[in-house]
Amino acid sequence: MTTRRSFLSGAALIGAGMVTKAGAASLPEAPVQSSSATAPPLAPPNGRPYNPVVTLNGWTLPWRMKDGVKEFHLVAEPVVREIAPGMTANLWGYNGQSPGPTIEVVEGDRVRIFVTNKLPEHTSVHWHGQLLPNGMDGVTGLTQPGIKPGKTFVYEFVARNAGTFMYHPHADEMAQMAMGMMGFWITHPKNPKQHAVDRDFVFLISAYDIEPGSYTPKINTMTDFNLWTFNSRAFPGIDPMVVRKDDRVRVRVGNLTMTNHPIHMHGHTFEVTGTDGGWVKPSARWPEVTTDIAVGQMRAIEFVADAPGDWAFHCHKSHHTMNAMGHDVPTMIGVDHKGVAAKINKLVPGYMVMGDKGGSMGDMRMPLPENTLPMMSGDGPFGGLEMGGMFTTMKVREGLARNDYKDPGWYQHPKGTVAYEWTGETPPAPRAPGVPEGPGPKPAADALNIKRDGGGHQHH
Repeated sequence: MTTRRSFLSGAALIGAGMVTKAGAASLPEAPVQSSSATAPPLAPPNGRPYNPVVTLNGWTLPWRMKDGVKEFHLVAEPVVREIAPGMTANLWGYNGQSPGPTIEVVEGDRVRIFVTNKLPEHTSVHWHGQLLPNGMDGVTGLTQPGIKPGKTFVYEFVARNAGTFMYHPHADEMAQMAMGMMGFWITHPKNPKQHAVDRDFVFLISAYDIEPGSYTPKINTMTDFNLWTFNSRAFPGIDPMVVRKDDRVRVRVGNLTMTNHPIHMHGHTFEVTGTDGGWVKPSARWPEVTTDIAVGQMRAIEFVADAPGDWAFHCHKSHHTMNAMGHDVPTMIGVDHKGVAAKINKLVPGYMVMGDKGGSMGDMRMPLPENTLPMMSGDGPFGGLEMGGMFTTMKVREGLARNDYKDPGWYQHPKGTVAYEWTGETPPAPRAPGVPEGPGPKPAADALNIKRDGGGHQHH
């Protein structure tokens, strides 16, 4: 098994002696980030002003100004990413993390990006959505040769159009993107007041197939992924989006998985205000609570956070709010297997049978292989949340400071505003036309047993 130690030891050998001292002296610094916490917004220390974004469980890449050019240094390299507490993954990324750091520039900036390759194979960087000279587009074999291990290439262009973009390789994409190589790019408008919001969150959607007990994704997987993530983090490892009441909020999401994702927000309506093609004119917007983001697309949504509380924010594909699940586990609803479970327990102590009455995990804690997350976990103020994967919360609070992004804890509901158990007489429930009153006949066993055709589970 490839462990964290052997994985990084190999990376160190690959990266040794790649850049000469003379060459390193001319390069801008390549900052490294290993923390999985959400970093505060990076206020621009120089260059033109802009309103910085907050990268969920990520950070913004610092730069240097040289002769009026904004210079960045990306290092493509093996990284170890904590997916959630209790599980890490051997991925590929940039500057110590997957996804790589967010790059923030201003419309009209001349940008120079140094890309150093510390991977065991050649790579490139495609600047998804940028309008730039053809030779800077980053497609290996078409617009440039691959960046070989140990080499540094330079990309230079003017950030012409303000908007929401991303970067990723166009070299051995099946391996490199499946291993987590991607990052966010924001080009802010020249006028900081244009498209201004109070809080601006960004993250990328990614998916991995990491077998229970292992550390490295299976890069040949096409459909059956078992870890669905925001910025390579799965719930309960995804930070909340903390918002001050009545703030105007923007959330920008990019999708680099193999399927679409209907992103749904509770408690508010929003409008889609931007794509990777640019800003949507106000006359073309409409209210939504869910927007579907296809593969390779970016979406920016905006809303006014006028409802205090802890609101769910998640992909609405039900299996995408779960962690590593078994694709070939049959449905057992309606099957009484107490006797079978007792017999198996004699052979396999700790064995648990799930699903005779449904899929709820409740307070069950099943023994798991090393480095594996439960399918559903995380605790809320009222018990287990039974969620995983692409799920987080938006915490709207009154009285927060302008740049306060600290987790405020669970929402304290005003008296009388929480659903509660009814203990009085229950009123009769109307029945659908043609359905007799009373409990009716007991369902046959075959009606309870859901039969599945074919083989394993497929995600669509």
